[in-house]
Formats: sequence, structure tokens, C-alpha cells
Amino acid sequence: METVNTHKPPNRTLVVIDGGMNAKAYVQILPTTQKPKLLEQVRQAIRTRHYSQMTEKAYVHWIKRFIFFHNKRHPVDMAETEIAQFLSSLATRGRVSASTQNQAFNALLFQGVVRASRPLRLPVVLTKEEVTQVLRYIDGTPRLMTLLLYGGGLRLMECCRLRVKDIDFSRNQSLFVPAKATKIDTLCFRQP
Repeated sequence: METVNTHKPPNRTLVVIDGGMNAKAYVQILPTTQKPKLLEQVRQAIRTRHYSQMTEKAYVHWIKRFIFFHNKRHPVDMAETEIAQFLSSLATRGRVSASTQNQAFNALLFQGVVRASRPLRLPVVLTKEEVTQVLRYIDGTPRLMTLLLYGGGLRLMECCRLRVKDIDFSRNQSLFVPAKATKIDTLCFRQP
């Protein structure tokens, strides 16, 4: 009795030639390195974020409509002006509601067509000399508050909520609730 080798090497598939009557061969299948198509990438991203199937269906629909609206141009080649044209067309020609327009916009935003980025804001930091000059022109309660903000690192609302009863003069410290927390924090004052 003849033994039949049923083992198939990995990455190979059986190809039947001539309707299966004459030749059979194993052909090496090379893994593809192609990126998935745009809509497939969108579907994968939506599923990764565990969005609902209805959201996936709606987003893919709006992205398709956007692409067809601009004669099958790839969204990477388009920017804010094309999005504005598309959304304006929805409002004027399509007479869609504001919520429908928002859904279309969010689909395009999700897909990455809209490159919404905030401008880089660097904080302005004054030198010690500049702070001293500013403090020269402030008197009374605003001066005290400015000194607490600058010297103690308090936020504005923390300083505004600070009361005399919160200050312990014997220990040179103040107890306060930070603006972004729920625990009580301590601010130490140095001796003048």
C-alpha cells in the first residue's frame, strides 16, 4: 500500500491545471506588502475603536460620496477647500440637515482628510527683572494675588478661592483645594 504525503509546505497553494484532469502543482504564494485600500483602512480603524456597525456604514458612505463628488480623486490630494465645497453642496443641492452635514464632516475628519491641527503655542515666560518691574506697578490685593500666583505657582481660581481662614501663619503655610484635583494641598510661604 502506498502512503500519500498530505503535508503542504507553508505559503503554498494547490493549483489545478486543465480542469483537474492532467496536472497539479504547488505554487509559492508570496505575502503581499500592499497597503489596504482607503475604505478598508477606514473600516479597520473604526473596528479597532469599537464603533458601531451603523457608524462604520455611514462613515464609509460619506467618504465614498466625497470621493465621487470630486471625480474619484484620492482624499490625500484634497484639503479644506474641497471639503468646504462638498459640505456646501450637501447643504445647497442636497438640502440636508445640519446634523447630516456634521455626520459627513465627522466621517471626513475621521478618515484624515481634514488636517485639523492647533498652532503651536509657546508659553510666554517673563524674566525675574520683568516680573519685578510688573510688581512695582501693582498695589494692594492685586499685588498679593500676583505674588501668590507667581511665587506659589497657584492657578488663578485657586488664588481667588483662597481665604484668610485657609492660611496658617504659625506654620507659614496655606491649605487649599487645587483647581484640577479633589484633595487638599499645602502651599508653604517663606519668611520675608
